[in-house]
Amino acid sequence: MNKNGIRPSPGAGAALRIAVMLLASSTCHAAPMERASFADMSLEELANIRITSLSKRPERLADAAGSVFVITADDIRRSGATSLPEALRLAPSLHVAQQSASGYAISARGSNGSGNSAPNKLLVLIDGRSAYSPLFSGVFWDVQDVMLEDVERIEVISGPGGTLWGINAVNGVINIITRPAAQTQGTLAQAHVGNRRDGASVRYGGAAGNGGHFRVYGKHTRHDHLATDDGSPADDAWHKTQAGFRADWNKGGERFTIQGDAYTGRIGQPAPGAIAISGTDLTLDTIEAAGVNLTSRWSYLLGNGSRLNWQAYYDRTERTVPPTFTETLDIVDLQVQQSLLPIGPHEITWGANYRYSWDRVENTSSIFAFLPAELNQQWSSVFAQDEIALRDDLRLTLGARVERNPYTGNELLPNARLAWKAAPDHLVWAAASRAVRAASRLDADAFVPREAPFLLQGGPSVRSEVANVLELGYRGQPSGSLSWSVTAFHTEYDHLRTQELTPSGTSLVFANEMEGETTGIETWGTYQASRSWRLSAGYTGMKDSLRLKPGSTDLQAPLTVGKNPAHTWQLRSSWSLPGGRELDLALRHVGGLSNPDVPSYTAFDARFGWEVQPDVELALIGLNLLGTDHAEYGLAGARSRIPRTVLLQLVLEL
Repeated sequence: MNKNGIRPSPGAGAALRIAVMLLASSTCHAAPMERASFADMSLEELANIRITSLSKRPERLADAAGSVFVITADDIRRSGATSLPEALRLAPSLHVAQQSASGYAISARGSNGSGNSAPNKLLVLIDGRSAYSPLFSGVFWDVQDVMLEDVERIEVISGPGGTLWGINAVNGVINIITRPAAQTQGTLAQAHVGNRRDGASVRYGGAAGNGGHFRVYGKHTRHDHLATDDGSPADDAWHKTQAGFRADWNKGGERFTIQGDAYTGRIGQPAPGAIAISGTDLTLDTIEAAGVNLTSRWSYLLGNGSRLNWQAYYDRTERTVPPTFTETLDIVDLQVQQSLLPIGPHEITWGANYRYSWDRVENTSSIFAFLPAELNQQWSSVFAQDEIALRDDLRLTLGARVERNPYTGNELLPNARLAWKAAPDHLVWAAASRAVRAASRLDADAFVPREAPFLLQGGPSVRSEVANVLELGYRGQPSGSLSWSVTAFHTEYDHLRTQELTPSGTSLVFANEMEGETTGIETWGTYQASRSWRLSAGYTGMKDSLRLKPGSTDLQAPLTVGKNPAHTWQLRSSWSLPGGRELDLALRHVGGLSNPDVPSYTAFDARFGWEVQPDVELALIGLNLLGTDHAEYGLAGARSRIPRTVLLQLVLEL
């Protein structure tokens, strides 16, 4: 438990900042070993990787008319990542900022929140199940986990994906896809120990009846506390245990999958411990989190040759955040999608989605509350997309989704893309899209204090945040040893969230009186220096300009500007050495943030791996080896500094 204290001045602004900061601190929280080494794959083979996130049907990465970066299973293994956020650092288009031992802020193309809010314009999917929380339109990264050895690939889309994926897919979509059970047979065990953290996982896969396959897994992770800016313990130590299973059956044209996970964890809150507002003391304590989910998918061929896909999942989460609230959330989600056979030049995909939630909040502090405490909500949508072959080398994609949400009603999410195959290995594309971030309970139902008279009265007339996006991109192979992708983008935002005075001037409400633009470029490339040595690089640069609309009374608007680095870059070298040895080096730089000030930093990571035997691999991993602890995100005094970390990892596959 934290012992330090801060005493901000009383008043509506201070009360609101502290109340939202408390929420934000909880959000940023016998067979030979198969090693499908990318060093053995040509760039042409990598370009032929089949992805599904951009069009909701399989297509070659080289033909995808969008800004897509694929993190492969071997990328993850050779990076030394032990968590999903660490693996996502491999995507040059993402800003991955660590605030504490378990807390992360992750976004694409800006909108990565601030010290007193959380990123809310990125959609994250794990095998088709959304990690979106309707409490704040974001992701609790401290509980999103998979067994990394089971990941097949992670598809990272920069830019809007609302037509196919719905509300909240504004600045990007992260789609984490695990391997079918048939590809994870036998026993695999992994353990890592280090100066700051350790963990272990085990998985077993076997055959099921009727030609099916299954796997079961369990894992445990423990992380010591980090230190704050002044060197004192951050009280952010955490541990988490998770177990799950997956089973698949394939028969003829039918495919059926059922999978599920369950977890429990305790997470320290890295923020000042004694907070006083208008005579009320708040003491932060350990967050307790637990959850269970179950997903089923059924895909089969119809008599006309088209494919119909059904998916249903149930997701239950429990989160206790002392002293502010305890939430129990149950979600049921149903989806259907059909990909029709080509009709002349047209390839049509359509689908529908329905989601229902039961949200129960226990408001445990007098200073902050979600009202009403219990709320049932539903979302529904339909979409259709048509890919039209105008010529052999020219494709036009038109699509739209209509989605109904509990706060703003129906929202239209259209999209148009034009792709020109200038040459067999060169694709030029352009896109125009409209995306929406719908209101959440934090926008509409947050009250300070819990009982009247209120300093904050939620957002009774809150609107959806809107993004109109233009993109122009190129992807290709200028030579047999070089591949390159570049995208320029411009986003016009409207109705961004603000805090406005009520007509009486005695309290605040959430409103939407901000607008602005973000313009930038993202690019990455790979050079095959030799059969055993590959170099990769990526760069993202952008400039955002946000402003209040005339008549706005928001005094906190400056806190929403400067939360995104003006530029980030990374360099990676992967070298396969004789004798089953590997050396991977990574250098990355992130520009500084402001309001609050976070200096720029450069980090150097390294991994040396050795295949001791066909089924035994050892790896020595070093993170942040330049030797200087650095902050990446958050308010001074409430954030942790990221130190040097050294890990020894052992992987056995039997």
